[in-house]
Amino acid sequence: MIFDLKPILHITIGTLGEPGQRVFYLQATYEEQLVTLVMEKEHAVALVAGLDDLMAELPAALSEPSVEGSLASDMKLREPIRPLFRVGQMGLAYDEGDDLVVLAVYQLVPEGEEATGFRFWGTQHQMRALRDQALLAMEGGRPVCSFCGELIDPRGHLCPRRNGHGNSPKFAL
Repeated sequence: MIFDLKPILHITIGTLGEPGQRVFYLQATYEEQLVTLVMEKEHAVALVAGLDDLMAELPAALSEPSVEGSLASDMKLREPIRPLFRVGQMGLAYDEGDDLVVLAVYQLVPEGEEATGFRFWGTQHQMRALRDQALLAMEGGRPVCSFCGELIDPRGHLCPRRNGHGNSPKFAL
């Protein structure tokens, strides 16, 4: 079953929890309905890349950015945060007739089962704000080890490139 939310009033990505234990959420509002989904950080990374590629090919936005000024201040997750499902697959498209970007999101299900999904129809301005918000959410996470490129856990990091030693070398004479 696929639900079309056209047009959305609000769409964002946010996180809850401490770095290393954060949960990523995709959230959208359609009419009076709030839809919240759990996603992986990798989904946010892929969404940013996909939006960058898609937006580079689109004509200038036909719709007026009537609410663009308020978009940046309206990117927080809204309560209540009750996820409907965990995201499995995502896709992007553009509807030229309505000048809307479509973000299709499908539930993570075992192979062979039918997935529930949502199609979020938003303006180019909303999707650019979503992209920017996803980048902010990703930046708030754990730092990356400059030696191996792995995420550094708050409890410590045994770097494989440093033969399992931590990031702060200690020398003894």
